[in-house]
Amino acid sequence: MLKVRPGKGLKSVVLAWSFVCAGIAGTSFATTAPDAPPMQAVGVAVGPQYDTTHVYVPNEALDKFVDSFVATFDGHPSPRGVFQVTPTPSETASQYIQTPVGMLSVFAFQTPVPYPFGSERTGYLVTDIYQAVREARAAGAEIIVEPFDDPIGKDALIQFPGGVKMQLYWHTKAPNYAPLKTVPENRVYVSKYTADEFVRRWVRFSKGHVTADQHSADAGEIGLPGKTFRRIEVVSPFGKMVVFVTNGQLPFPFGRETTGYEVPDLQATLDKAQANGVKIVSPPFETARGTTAVVEFPGGYIAEIHDVAH
Repeated sequence: MLKVRPGKGLKSVVLAWSFVCAGIAGTSFATTAPDAPPMQAVGVAVGPQYDTTHVYVPNEALDKFVDSFVATFDGHPSPRGVFQVTPTPSETASQYIQTPVGMLSVFAFQTPVPYPFGSERTGYLVTDIYQAVREARAAGAEIIVEPFDDPIGKDALIQFPGGVKMQLYWHTKAPNYAPLKTVPENRVYVSKYTADEFVRRWVRFSKGHVTADQHSADAGEIGLPGKTFRRIEVVSPFGKMVVFVTNGQLPFPFGRETTGYEVPDLQATLDKAQANGVKIVSPPFETARGTTAVVEFPGGYIAEIHDVAH
């Protein structure tokens, strides 16, 4: 159960868990991309505007990270507090960041991070946590942290073949967000030995479908120009996912980025990022889908940013 430090009231408890699950009705963005219409609940999914990338940063880098991410993507951070957000004792400074291109849940732990927290990439809002866990198991996922209570809902951690871990969360009172301007990509790296199994099981759970499966995509996109690799795109009511099937022999920073953000002007976004302490760790590379680059924010969070080919 989520606990708050002594001296905090019920209001702080609700704020804390609202951050963790990105489920408070803060600033929302009323417009959506023409190619990304609002999705209705299908299966247990609610919608991509409720997806929240989990970011763990050192305590001393928390301010710089939040400031740089907000400035880069025109975001809005929540108030910050120090809370217990795991089912076993721990303390973390916590806040969420809401932007037009995706949500973040940010953690700066003051204590050691209880296993297996810190390895999950994304939190997904579901309509029913127990149904979601049953459907995940039926699809072949492992339940690595069984559902546990918090003051306004429940949470669980699951793992799909290939070691892909994620959080599922549910609220007693459902939040209501407007769609994002652009839906971010969940970027998953798996081997050829588990790729088909992972995609099959994720599609079954997410009620999604494969929209592209390129067996000879330009590997310059993942830092290997002159080579090819298999690239799979999946769209579901949870949002977008890109699966990179590789031999694991990847140059830094590829494989470290878990989320890709779509922006209307990549160079303008990179200029803004650099002005706010962000490093470009893989320079812009043009693909048939648009131009892509990888950046590193203060605190070590690595993300891909791309635009769309006109």
